[in-house]
Amino acid sequence: MSLIRRLFRWALLLTLLGLVVGGIAFAALYYTVSSRLPDVQTLRSIELQEPLYVYARDGRLMGLFGETRRYPVEIEKVPKRLKDAFLAAEDARFYEHDGVDYKGVGRAIKELVFTDKERVAGGSTITQQVARQFFLSSEYSYTRKFAEMLLARKMEQELTKDEIFELYLNKSFFGNRAYGVAAAAEFYYGKSLDQLDLDEMASLAAIPKFPSTANPISNPERARQRRDNYVLVRMRELGFITPAEEQAARATPMHASPHERPVEVYAPYVAEMVRQEMIDRFGKDVLTKGYHVTTTIDPVLQAAADKAVRDGLGTYDRRHGWNAKALPHIDLPPGEDAATAAKRLRDHPTQGELRAALVLGTSGANAQVVLADGTVLDLGPETSRWTGKAPGTLLKRGDVARVRRIEPEAKVDPAKAGAATAATPAPAGPVTWRLEQLPRAQSALVSLDADTGALRALVGGFSFAGSKFNNATQARRQPGSSFKPFVYAAAFERGYNPASIVLDAPVVFRMRAGKVWRPQNDGGGFAGPIRVREALVQSRNLVSVRMLDAIGVDYARKYITQFGFEEKELPPNLSISLGTPSLTPLSIARGYAAFANGGFRIDPWLIDEVKDRDGKQVFKQTPAVACRGCGAGRAGQPAVPASSVVDGFDLGPAGGTAATPKPGEGKPGAKPTEAKAAVATTLPAGAVLAPRAMDERIAYQITSMMRDVVLRGTATDARRLNREDVGGKTGSTNNHRDAWFSGTGGNLITTVWVGKSDNTSLGYREYGGKAALPIWIDYMAVALKDVPVAPNDPPPGMIKVAVTASGQLLPTESSGGITEYVKVEDLEKMESFVDYGSDEAMPSEDSFDIF
Repeated sequence: MSLIRRLFRWALLLTLLGLVVGGIAFAALYYTVSSRLPDVQTLRSIELQEPLYVYARDGRLMGLFGETRRYPVEIEKVPKRLKDAFLAAEDARFYEHDGVDYKGVGRAIKELVFTDKERVAGGSTITQQVARQFFLSSEYSYTRKFAEMLLARKMEQELTKDEIFELYLNKSFFGNRAYGVAAAAEFYYGKSLDQLDLDEMASLAAIPKFPSTANPISNPERARQRRDNYVLVRMRELGFITPAEEQAARATPMHASPHERPVEVYAPYVAEMVRQEMIDRFGKDVLTKGYHVTTTIDPVLQAAADKAVRDGLGTYDRRHGWNAKALPHIDLPPGEDAATAAKRLRDHPTQGELRAALVLGTSGANAQVVLADGTVLDLGPETSRWTGKAPGTLLKRGDVARVRRIEPEAKVDPAKAGAATAATPAPAGPVTWRLEQLPRAQSALVSLDADTGALRALVGGFSFAGSKFNNATQARRQPGSSFKPFVYAAAFERGYNPASIVLDAPVVFRMRAGKVWRPQNDGGGFAGPIRVREALVQSRNLVSVRMLDAIGVDYARKYITQFGFEEKELPPNLSISLGTPSLTPLSIARGYAAFANGGFRIDPWLIDEVKDRDGKQVFKQTPAVACRGCGAGRAGQPAVPASSVVDGFDLGPAGGTAATPKPGEGKPGAKPTEAKAAVATTLPAGAVLAPRAMDERIAYQITSMMRDVVLRGTATDARRLNREDVGGKTGSTNNHRDAWFSGTGGNLITTVWVGKSDNTSLGYREYGGKAALPIWIDYMAVALKDVPVAPNDPPPGMIKVAVTASGQLLPTESSGGITEYVKVEDLEKMESFVDYGSDEAMPSEDSFDIF
């Protein structure tokens, strides 16, 4: 046999052997890899990461949480031209191949063999990219590439082309935390998919190849080159667009800019509360599940609350003058230009409407400042008139001041008033600016529905950007005299009533270690014998102390817990009569709701409904509600009273159980008038009745007295609301550290607190009626617009009586008496009348042991 034939035979044998070995190796590799491939059917039900959406009660967006921007879109809703752009950029033969583009694979192998490149384009199809995005790593290896191809083939067999393309468009990363083409369109252009122009579509299609380094914001020039020289060219070559359309798109400048999804209702403290509650309810991954949360917040009321707090704190701050010591300072190098200086304001975000302004220099009375966006302003004397000084004397180079943009008032031509052309009035003048400062105080406002506990508005501070601390729910401050209505309610349960006479006179309490406590009225002075109603109207401290001492601290603490407070929050001494417990504004508002809703303890709530990404309801709130007229009852008991013992603690004779006397019964000669029975009320079907906090009759009495606080007491400024259903109580603490007003109007309970974060004084005479009440009034003026006046009719079981100014009962037919409604069982107690008309009858300084 010739040498050539022997060599050919050996070559043939070796080739066959190589093919066999290669086949075995390939089969082993195929079996190994294919056996580990995931089930592609899971892609039909896969849950892409979506943010948490928070809405106001009318459906407007209030917050968006999550690291990933993604808004999945169905393939049918993607414009054809946008799909063409991605096909041209990534896989023109997508609808023709079976998952693997063998021509592309061949080109990749050829490059590996005939070039020195270590990595080459692998001809990955859209299907392969989806396989890698969902199931494989981005590791560069032949094994991973082989698995990718096998998985792509498998996906093509089990999924439709449109299903694969939809997964690709929703999964792909587009830079700047934007995942999916819908999120990318919104972020880069502020548009929905159907609003995109051709140049924008081509720009988006160019991003997935280099999402971080060549997106239209990080590198607009590189993004433009890929758009013009690749995507648009390919679209024209494939016949997707005409040459004229290509040229028009190429001529369009790059114009992408960051567009965050617009928040339609500004309520950052509320949105954060929802985020925390959703995590507690559904787990830590709640920010990626695409939940849609509808809250109880009213957008109109929330906007009014936010404005009232900012305006009120601004007014307070201007009362106390310019605060130069609070200005941050940045050392600016000589000659630094405005554009460079503006970049230094990154750590000084806008707070409320107050923008950070870096002082570039001063000239006489004027100061030149630059804003974070590079805008340079010249501040003249008119911008700081409220300080009494010119900006040039208040500021120096490097100071970080605050300015507020003042929009010109709309100017309407009277001759055109009512005409269609006057629908959009023209500005009356140019935009101006005012020099401001961040308030030295903080505030909180809580407003809730008294019957259900649904939160309608909540503000936790002047600015969420300045402080994430939520004063409405986290700040524990002493409520001062605004806590007195709870003490009065406890006393009324023990037999006191608005007509009772209590001494407003000096009293001394002996404490341990020989110390004594002499409580004082604010401003000093004593009124002597005074009716309880007048004591609350005038906020007489000593009356509260004496009543609490008479009914017992232990009893009062137990009773007050029925309003939702914890007993451990209430100091075990007489100081609680002056409002020394440390409580949150939200808890105070919750307690006040019982006065307005007929005596029921409601629970504040915020989340009304939760739906998953598919629109399926996964949670619906069913709150316990108040029900006026649903039956008499008292603290801690159901609407129909069953016992006078609550948790083993005897609260005294059951209120609301006495029969209404027939005309002529009761105190001889008094001839009291029986209260008319209220219209019977029933709960809606499926509703849950809230537990009682107090006797409905006591709720009526306290509400009546708080209305007098507005009519002629410490909150008379609220009379400008011109509503008879407005009532409440002011509160101040020692050294004016806290200012409060809590009150009701319509069906709303609103609490406002003002104080400093470091618990220092607000300043001389900064009472609740001066610092907190104006905020309350401004908010309620909006909240009560077109809201019917809430009645306060005496419930059954009450008697109309006439008393003298000194508390003595009079026959009802007599003239000159003061009318009161009292519980029927209190009539006998009113017979024990002591006339303190003479100085001899009034005790001097009583002394008691409070321990």
